[in-house]
Amino acid sequence: MRMSPDSGADTDADEAWDERARHETPTERLDRNWQDLLQELRVVQTGVQLLTGFLLTLPFQAQFAGIETFQRNAYLITVGCAISATGFLIAPVSLHRLMFRRHLRRRMVAIGHYLALTGLCLLAGAIVGVVLLTFCVVSGDPAGITAAGLAALLLVVLWVILPLSVRHRLPETLEDAPGGDLPAAD
Repeated sequence: MRMSPDSGADTDADEAWDERARHETPTERLDRNWQDLLQELRVVQTGVQLLTGFLLTLPFQAQFAGIETFQRNAYLITVGCAISATGFLIAPVSLHRLMFRRHLRRRMVAIGHYLALTGLCLLAGAIVGVVLLTFCVVSGDPAGITAAGLAALLLVVLWVILPLSVRHRLPETLEDAPGGDLPAAD
């Protein structure tokens, strides 16, 4: 069973593997983990910021005044998810700035990990909300609810089930793999 990115036994095993396989020191590993996290955040930050900006302009459109109460409430929840996702996905940058030169990289990686996961969950909520609103306005509430459910299912499959399925099928460590060899490419 995997433990949190900050837990002792799991971290020790990972560090031992990284030292043998990558010839990395614990500090080099933390630097690589931080860079990986920042690269992942770059992928989602632009999208969530554009989505949030778009949502914030909707009330200023003439047709917005005609939406139903259900749609208005869905809009407010969607905006809340989008703004919260933006905050969580940008928070690691602020975390880095305020912890700069404090030699707390391990803590930054662990906290950044959880901020990113929370931000992704909120982004999923915002995406589902946008699908709900769009289909409700264009085709009615039943179509909106159906489309939002399908969008939620798609995101759960792609963002949760697929990665966990791949992770579950892999050996816990490379030493547990047949032959115990390093993979050809990372």
